[in-house]
Amino acid sequence: MRPVPGLILPSYYRYYASPVKIVASSDGGIRVWRVSIDTGGWRQENEIFEEIAFAVGGEIFTLSPDRFVQEVEAYRGRHLSGKGPIFALYETVDAIIGAEAREGRRLTEREQALVRGIRRKTFVLFEEQLQQGGDPGADPTIAAP
Repeated sequence: MRPVPGLILPSYYRYYASPVKIVASSDGGIRVWRVSIDTGGWRQENEIFEEIAFAVGGEIFTLSPDRFVQEVEAYRGRHLSGKGPIFALYETVDAIIGAEAREGRRLTEREQALVRGIRRKTFVLFEEQLQQGGDPGADPTIAAP
């Protein structure tokens, strides 16, 4: 699949409820990667390219790289469970966000910044694990400041 003129790569989206990224491939084409609800890894789904690139669907939103990282980690935190440091951090984020509902208030700026920082950290950790496992869609550098 070849790039579309004017499409800046990489580009990031929320496609219905899941994060998707479109990246250049080493052969000069493009690849569409969607987060797997089962593993948190990346599934190549090139068949949704036209719907995303040409905004055919109604539930497609363009995201900045930082917003994409936040969306990916919120998605992983919501759909995955397990043991280890990444999942402990997901639980920490859940506890912070849970205060909003429990206490009937909005998160403070400090709490929001803490959640964003933790999610950047979990993104990098998760992506590095995926890379080590051979996931071709993994890219921890998206979360670089």
